[in-house]
Amino acid sequence: MSKTRTTSLTNLLQNKFILWPMILMVTIIWGYSFVMMKDAHNYMGPFTFASARFLVGSLTLLVLVLILKIGLPPKKYWKHLIIVGILQTTIVYLCIMYALRFVDAGKSGIILYSMPMWSTIFAAKFLGEKGTPAKYIGLTAAMLGLLTILGTDMWHGENVIGELLIVAGAISWGCANVYYRFHLGELPKIQSSAFQMLFGTIGILLATIITEWNTPIAWTGTSIYYVLFTGILASALCFTVWFVILGLVDMVTATISMMLVPVFGLVLSIVLLGEKLTVSVSIGSILIISGIMIANVKKRYVRLHKGIRKNPNKVSSH
Repeated sequence: MSKTRTTSLTNLLQNKFILWPMILMVTIIWGYSFVMMKDAHNYMGPFTFASARFLVGSLTLLVLVLILKIGLPPKKYWKHLIIVGILQTTIVYLCIMYALRFVDAGKSGIILYSMPMWSTIFAAKFLGEKGTPAKYIGLTAAMLGLLTILGTDMWHGENVIGELLIVAGAISWGCANVYYRFHLGELPKIQSSAFQMLFGTIGILLATIITEWNTPIAWTGTSIYYVLFTGILASALCFTVWFVILGLVDMVTATISMMLVPVFGLVLSIVLLGEKLTVSVSIGSILIISGIMIANVKKRYVRLHKGIRKNPNKVSSH
């Protein structure tokens, strides 16, 4: 691997005047991508768009892997990369793209980003991570938020199947996170991201061939822009920058930053698509986002407090 290029990017992002604008840029792009995924239905089938997006994204990442001279992952990891690709790319984006035919973009982002809640549940079950009171409070709040959104729509008989598909995508994403930590934690993140995305894209392509072979495609300036933006920027560039950012900030900051994505998605979908913000979505969004933040912030406070008690004279200044 070319350590010089990676180190240069890391050194650049260590400057706080660059780091925080980059975090903001990544979350805005990811939030904006929900608007594009929703509007893309006007130009092509949902699976066709997902295929085009991730084909562009995976090829871009593979070129980056080639430039950085990272090379192929060892053969023992290939089956795990295929499984993560199916869980994190194929299932998640087949569910979300199909569901966007019925569900608003803003609401979709909120439901999908309940993923940290599912990751925490699976990590406790399969990785043996112990729960804390704050974590359980946060999970309860997030679950109530999800039920607020789903329950209200279920009561009115609106978009329930689409929303349940997004929940299935969030659960699959949570499974992928735990599986990745268990089996692929030793691989370079850019390498694992590139190859899992490649294998996941193959799964989406198969679904597209089976279900949308004769579906018309309107290749216009707008549709091409959507594919290139979500493929190169939202998928390849943002994932690469985000992996570097994860090495520079703590997990609390990373989790809270990630929760900006559905917020931006919700705001941009209202502004650009004219979607309406309902009371149930507002309450559910607040509960989901605050619940995830409570679980993470409180956990960091407890670790910091314990560290000060053990080393009272060791206080860092900034």
